[in-house]
Amino acid sequence: MFEGTYTALVTPFTSAGAVDYRKLQELVELQLAAGIDGLVPVGTTGESPTLDYDEHKKVIEVVVKAARGRAKVIAGTGGNATSEAIELTRHAMDVGADGTLQVTPYYNKPSQTGLIRHFSAVADLGLPVVLYNVPGRSCREIEVATVAELARHPKVVAVKEAGGSVERVSRIRAACGMTVLCGDDSLTLPMMVCGAEGVISVASNIAPGPVAEMVRAARNNEWLKARVMHDRLFSLFTDLFLDTNPIPVKAAMAMAGLIEEVYRLPLCEMAPGPRAKLRSTLAALGLVTG
Repeated sequence: MFEGTYTALVTPFTSAGAVDYRKLQELVELQLAAGIDGLVPVGTTGESPTLDYDEHKKVIEVVVKAARGRAKVIAGTGGNATSEAIELTRHAMDVGADGTLQVTPYYNKPSQTGLIRHFSAVADLGLPVVLYNVPGRSCREIEVATVAELARHPKVVAVKEAGGSVERVSRIRAACGMTVLCGDDSLTLPMMVCGAEGVISVASNIAPGPVAEMVRAARNNEWLKARVMHDRLFSLFTDLFLDTNPIPVKAAMAMAGLIEEVYRLPLCEMAPGPRAKLRSTLAALGLVTG
């Protein structure tokens, strides 16, 4: 149901710190023109922790309306509380999202039984669910056996793997055959070699065309072409994590003139050293001048 290149959209802010909905619409158009298969608003890259409920809901609504069915929209509607995830997911359904990205509840560290009940309660609403395994942020891995159990629910359709393990792709496919989407740009090609169907990408915010081209090549079994693209983009994939995501990607987009470089505390700008390294990589790829 979900395959190809999905961009984990940044949330642009105005210089005053408000969500820039006009700029958000422009970013959607840029993504679609570059051949992206789908959009993921208000995930980690969209700075969901610092958006209030109204902003969170409006970002999803604006992206769905701007996409106008030209690409699938997987709305980030996860939460630390199941009731919160259900409320946000119900709204995403109402405004026409194609699916929901459900992050592992963070900080409260539920058991695997708790995770099954949490994700199942959201899936019961009827919107297709993409599980989001990101133990580095949530402090809790969705175990493969848990993924297999959740795969029995007809609305749990995929898992975004952002735990740094290519091996998990094979383990999940062996356990239940669920669709796997890579959640680490630098591992997109290795995961696709092992059977992942695509990526939810940070890098495609700044380089949507090249990332989409790499993923299409892999999906078409053009592995040499995909490897050449991977090698070309690898420094970008790694440098976009010189600081906490989404700080580097928003800095990169600002360098390219796509957005204002504005964050909400506790996120703040990059240090000069990593920033210079990022700019050098962007220049080498022709994504910025100078």
